Amino acid sequence: MFFKKEKTYMESEIAEQTKIIPYILAKYINPQTGEINIDLPQNIRKIVLVASGSSYHCARFAVDLVEKISKIESRAIYSSEFLIKNLIPHDENTLYIFITQSGETSDTLKSLERVKRETNLPALCITNNEESTIWDKCDYKVACYAGIEHGIAATKSFTSQMLCLILISLKLIENIEPESITKSYKESLFHLPIIVEKALAKRAEIKNFAKYLSKIDTVIMTAVGISYSLAKEGALKIKETSYKNISAAILGEFMHGHVAVLNNKSVLIFISVDEPSERSITNLNKIKADYNPMLVVIGVKSDKITPDLHFNIECENEIQQLFANVVLLQLIALETALKLKRNVDNPKGLHKVVVENSF
Repeated sequence: MFFKKEKTYMESEIAEQTKIIPYILAKYINPQTGEINIDLPQNIRKIVLVASGSSYHCARFAVDLVEKISKIESRAIYSSEFLIKNLIPHDENTLYIFITQSGETSDTLKSLERVKRETNLPALCITNNEESTIWDKCDYKVACYAGIEHGIAATKSFTSQMLCLILISLKLIENIEPESITKSYKESLFHLPIIVEKALAKRAEIKNFAKYLSKIDTVIMTAVGISYSLAKEGALKIKETSYKNISAAILGEFMHGHVAVLNNKSVLIFISVDEPSERSITNLNKIKADYNPMLVVIGVKSDKITPDLHFNIECENEIQQLFANVVLLQLIALETALKLKRNVDNPKGLHKVVVENSF
């Protein structure tokens, strides 16, 4: 185990991800046939994911992933926004997915009730609590097996939800095309514990960066495409644990006025699972030339960008890269908060529903 002397729940729960990932894979992938053992409705052509907080960021990542590898139309909606919408999606062959670590998130439960009341569409939940209200009320159920999570900041529950959504995405493809691309993706999932271990081994480097980050007031997490959900999650982790007013932005949109905040002493963190596009390269180089923030790249970078710092784990595909980047962001949040002497497990004013679910 990389963390030899865990001093906080957050530290130990980040480390536990190396054990939880293979446990989930063993639960849901048949070792003989490779079949994904998740019960899903047939003929799904559209997915609507509803969640709050970190679970919403997980849903947002899933939208881009599902559309990329399965070509199924998908969208993510905040639970609180879902409740005030005048019209909710009700097309045939639509699957609703509700994501909640505790299974008792109020807005998410009320959103499920609205779907049940106004449509005849199937509902699936992803939760860490098989004794929860949402588990009882959904037609299809996926347990994320994260085990009890004491820390306010979702770490192991977030990656567990990510993995469950990946498996659901692959299962949906197999329901449409039995001879599909899923085999190589599934094989790569079994290498995720090694990827996470390699990310954990970057802790010393990240600790040095966190020392600098803790002194900076203007911090921007930016990304494009599927990485934007990780930018939002990384920003939330730092907000929750360090109380820093950090923002997340889509890189292209950030260039429209928002970039002016970099006139302050600042850090710009760019997150990427793929080779950055020429447009992204142009934007990052322009930001560096015009504002000269500390530029940090997490994930895949281009030789046409010269960041001040670069944290990366070599990966086989974008799914592995997503997990590597998530763990690196978790460590940045942890180390920044520890440097500021924050109570990472019990931030002021925040509360968490904790459930028991052993893995």
